Amino acid sequence: MKFGPIPLEAAEGAVLAHATTAGERRFRKAHRLSAEDVALLRAAGISEVVAAVLAADDLSEDAAAQAISEGMAFRGIEVRSAATGRVNLHANASGIFTVDAAMVDALNAIDPAITIATLAQHAPVEKGQMVATVKIIPFAVRSALVDAATKICADGEIFAVNGYQAVRVGIIQTVLPGIKPGVLDKTLRVTEARLARTGGRLTAERRTPHEIAPVAEAAASLARDNDMVVIFGASAMSDFADVVPAAIERAGGTVIRAGMPVDPGNLLVLGTLDGKRVIGAPGCARSPKENGFDWVLDRLSAGLDVTAKDIAGMGVGGLLMEIPTRPQPREPLPKSQLKVGIVLLAAGRSSRMGGPNKLLALFDGKPLVQRTAERALGSKASSTIVVTGHQRERVRAALAGLDVTFADNPDFTDGLSTSLKAGIAYLPEDTAGVMIVLGDMPGVASHDLDRLIDAFRKAGGNSVVRATHNGKRGNPVLLPRSLFPAIAHLEGDTGARHLVETEGLDVIDVEIGAAASVDVDTREALEGAGGVLQD
Repeated sequence: MKFGPIPLEAAEGAVLAHATTAGERRFRKAHRLSAEDVALLRAAGISEVVAAVLAADDLSEDAAAQAISEGMAFRGIEVRSAATGRVNLHANASGIFTVDAAMVDALNAIDPAITIATLAQHAPVEKGQMVATVKIIPFAVRSALVDAATKICADGEIFAVNGYQAVRVGIIQTVLPGIKPGVLDKTLRVTEARLARTGGRLTAERRTPHEIAPVAEAAASLARDNDMVVIFGASAMSDFADVVPAAIERAGGTVIRAGMPVDPGNLLVLGTLDGKRVIGAPGCARSPKENGFDWVLDRLSAGLDVTAKDIAGMGVGGLLMEIPTRPQPREPLPKSQLKVGIVLLAAGRSSRMGGPNKLLALFDGKPLVQRTAERALGSKASSTIVVTGHQRERVRAALAGLDVTFADNPDFTDGLSTSLKAGIAYLPEDTAGVMIVLGDMPGVASHDLDRLIDAFRKAGGNSVVRATHNGKRGNPVLLPRSLFPAIAHLEGDTGARHLVETEGLDVIDVEIGAAASVDVDTREALEGAGGVLQD
């Protein structure tokens, strides 16, 4: 592949390195130039372009990424189509992700042009979540390098999503004088919620004295009718011969490991009894917060083996007290407390206006962008991020004194995706969802935004919510936090609609009337909506 400045007469078939404008026509980065394109560029006075010219033995970035991904062996994973040199792979079901790290390392060692990134080993994933991505860095790569990659992939399974199984679990809770029944009841509720997350089911509970014999008897009984037995001791394990490990052995089972290098979760016990797994839960497992018990429970629920060696290897990354919480908390916030941020897009060039910036047009004496921002601030949203680009100083001046956060997008000419990414980067970490508000929709009011937020919260914060008019999709659109990673991979002029159509989440439509479909892209539309353009 040849890359660099290329005379226009030699540019047919070349791939543009940068977005390029020829009169009213704008060519995106990575666009392959046709003879007609070259003629338009010549007519615009352009004599050369920075581009890549593919050699006979080169594969384009999309073809290379697709070939490598198709050469991989995996389970429980769906491959998406290639775009901008990238192929994303998504989970077909909720479960535990496993990966052959050596194979990934070997692929990444072939050449810097080829990259493979995945989630961490044994990461829990939700259905539809991206688990890996194949990205080709340049616009093309030699076919010999792709052949080397597919040869490595032929050695076996590179990664998998091991789907959760509907395990049946029996619970034993031991009792000492002074322990409150409310503590035991809460433990049941927390455990049921943990199991429900992976499709498991609590079938029975036994409450026994904190003594070896009754615990052993209860464990033997529950193991007959369940896939797993979990024992919550009234007193934490203080020795490897303590009640819980001793009871497993008294019942005829085997203790695989007592104690684990994960904090919280150090005092976990893992054993087998009649071919079933028995877990002596650490005291922290009474809380919904992540701990070592989750790591073991999740893997077992996904049908994965957990050995003493596996537990011994959990120390690196096992200090959980200081790491961020998972994207989906074990104990979700009350729906009324789910925070929704607004990203107000105000970076565009108003190219169809022929000069004036439509966001500075006056509506009832106020710049349109000011009116839109005030309505965002008047809603139930917890924060408002304004993305600026074209005429950023004038836009900022129009919003002076308003309680908004500005996110500057220097790449605004590269398309809508750049503004989405710039705005979302400024959202607080506890934001459950983001509403994308277009700056040029004068009819959308605060109460319309509130209706979308209310629907999002009512659905638990896991659905896409979009405004409609007469049943037709419109704007704004509210996206759950689970889509934030996908937004980070958007390119060019791709926006929220693409994610709604491709990510497979539930979509809730909220009818807000004509406001959902009225924007002001042209002078006629703006003046018809009551606006007055300013120079």
